[in-house]
Amino acid sequence: MNKKFLLAAVIVLLAAAGIYAYNKGFTSFFFNPRPSGLETGLTLNDVAEKPEEPKEEETEIPEEEAEISIVAENIQVPWEIAFLPDGSYLITERPGTLLRIKDGESARITIADVVHRGEGGLLGLALHPEFAANSLVYIYYTAQSGNNLINRVERHAFDLEENALQEKIVIIDNIPGASFHDGGRIAFGPDGYLYITTGDAGVPSNAQDKSSLAGKILRLKDDGTVPDDNPFASPVFSYGHRNPQGLDWDAAGQLWTTDHGPSGAETGHDEINLIIKGGNYGWPLVRGDETGTGLIGPVIHSGRDETWAPAGLAIAGDKLLFTGLRGEALYSAQIKNGALAGLKTNFRGDFGRLRFVREHDGSLYLGTNNTDGRGSTRPGDDKIIKIPASLLND
Repeated sequence: MNKKFLLAAVIVLLAAAGIYAYNKGFTSFFFNPRPSGLETGLTLNDVAEKPEEPKEEETEIPEEEAEISIVAENIQVPWEIAFLPDGSYLITERPGTLLRIKDGESARITIADVVHRGEGGLLGLALHPEFAANSLVYIYYTAQSGNNLINRVERHAFDLEENALQEKIVIIDNIPGASFHDGGRIAFGPDGYLYITTGDAGVPSNAQDKSSLAGKILRLKDDGTVPDDNPFASPVFSYGHRNPQGLDWDAAGQLWTTDHGPSGAETGHDEINLIIKGGNYGWPLVRGDETGTGLIGPVIHSGRDETWAPAGLAIAGDKLLFTGLRGEALYSAQIKNGALAGLKTNFRGDFGRLRFVREHDGSLYLGTNNTDGRGSTRPGDDKIIKIPASLLND
């Protein structure tokens, strides 16, 4: 038999076998895809699609826990959420309104003097630790002062019946503001003091200037006075920050924050930091793994080739969670002795830009920021999304 004919016949038989194996799902017989060691975490498909065969007991997600729901939509660039004792919740909308949602009904309160320009506007929100007794609410927002933008924190008494803010008191004023890098997260710590994140307002040198309120973590008493044990006899608690927008405390009382790394030609090096009193976190002197005398490096950073644009941060049990704006994901990692292990990327691209994450009654609440001018708007944006916290359990 002609050798060329035999060779052609063998090639045809091999091709047919390959097509059969591919159609049967045996692609590894002929193809060897490169395995991936990257922990990508959850996607919506993991929640929506159930395998025909049950998973092992330790990884099975009960049906009642696999519900992801939209609890509010058509919101104007939400920035923060807080949960009231009556079951309602408050959301700051960056254009300058405080939205209250209760039993499916919503009402807005306009905050006077808010300037919504670039990244500025109505940002942080925190309830007093004794809110049930005193009804005190704290807000952080951008305002105009002469020719300059500033940021300030105000305290109000919230009238639940009238849905109104009363008895305004300025807690801290004249924090440098700008169209970019306004920080803005506020929260009460385990010590009962108010912590405030501020950006460098577009002037990197502000972060190293301990006399400036920009590029800092600030710490104040609930009436705006400075605690006696603050490290510099001022509101400044730590410095050398670029644009921190997330903060929370772990079970050991340690303060964790997110911080945005450089943008433009130097994009990347977003950070998760563990904050100590009086610490200098290096901006703009170092970034990533760079070191310097007296400077504190991040616990983890995104590296040069990836951008998380990390915003809100929440700690649930021993798990640290933070949202990504440009990263369009919910990131999670285990806290172990002041370090983070097993960083995972969850729901990448499923919801778009994510501004905050908060844990409440066993659920995680995420706020999208697809209408902020930097994202791709989807039907119903922006939204508040509720996810069972158990979905992120290992």
